[in-house]
Amino acid sequence: MGARGGCAALLLLLCGAAAAAPPPLCSVSLEQEPQQRWLPALRHFDRAFLRAALARVVDETVPKWVHAAIRPVAEKLESFIPQPFAGEILGMCKALGISVGDGILINLAYEFSAFCTSIVAQDSKGNIYHGRNMDYAFGDILRKITIDVQFMKNGQVAYKGTTFMGYVGLWTGQSPHKFTISGDERDKGRWWENAIAAFLSQNVPVSWLVRDTLGKAADFQAAVLKLAATPIIADVYYIVAGTSPKEGVVITRNRRGPADIWPLEPTAGAWFRVETNYDHWVAPPPFDKRRTAAIKALNATGWENINFETLFQVLSVRPVLNNYTIYTTVMSAAVPDKYMTQIRTWE
Repeated sequence: MGARGGCAALLLLLCGAAAAAPPPLCSVSLEQEPQQRWLPALRHFDRAFLRAALARVVDETVPKWVHAAIRPVAEKLESFIPQPFAGEILGMCKALGISVGDGILINLAYEFSAFCTSIVAQDSKGNIYHGRNMDYAFGDILRKITIDVQFMKNGQVAYKGTTFMGYVGLWTGQSPHKFTISGDERDKGRWWENAIAAFLSQNVPVSWLVRDTLGKAADFQAAVLKLAATPIIADVYYIVAGTSPKEGVVITRNRRGPADIWPLEPTAGAWFRVETNYDHWVAPPPFDKRRTAAIKALNATGWENINFETLFQVLSVRPVLNNYTIYTTVMSAAVPDKYMTQIRTWE
């Protein structure tokens, strides 16, 4: 066995012992009125379970003062929240029998504490791959309500993503033959205070911008520009991958604009970028080994061997894969049918 083969074997041994299963695949028609779009997807779930699950996430995540701050937004929904998100939230609230205020809160709750790992990589032939682990608390709930969603228009998949039922944003998505996006939280402190102030000033939630970009940006460059420049409610890392060589970038965002743009540089040996939840120019805290483990696994794999399967293996190495990992997605916009999400459950 050669050195590279030995490294690959070691990589397999390092992979966490977690079961993997695909989530339900739902379709949302962009040609329907926003209030009606999610009703077919809701039929996959017991509504009493969904109400209880969403209530628990809100109760344990959202500070009590935020509930009061959101009341005027709920009363004047369309004055604060743009379409189609206002209509989609309202439609799901009506279908589930929950208040509009709670519907808004659940969509803000998922913007908070999304600890993740994202990787963009180019192989030796110039193919671009993008993978991510979504790490979050409430795994007992979220693994049961994770869905893949095809957003349909004119009989075609306009874009695709992975999300949690009840949440209209996307942290993970693909515009076929154009680009892919993932988002990772960038925690700069006082998250709720800053986010609510920005939200009330009509900055958009981080995940709504992902979805808006998937639906509107014409190509990789347009997506990067939109994700870098649009005011948002919280700091974040946007990881974007295209379809051509060198089309991979990590955008470090402030609420008002970019703090840094970190592209692939394969000719200089930088054929991958790893982003967790810390600025790439700063060492992560000693207790968080995800970045180090991912880089080690990618170097062991090599750009000659990176593909969907080996990228999934990299994302399965502990602690890149950990007790908080809800799902793993691997994707490449150049081959959109290969989009794959697996819900991760520890055995």
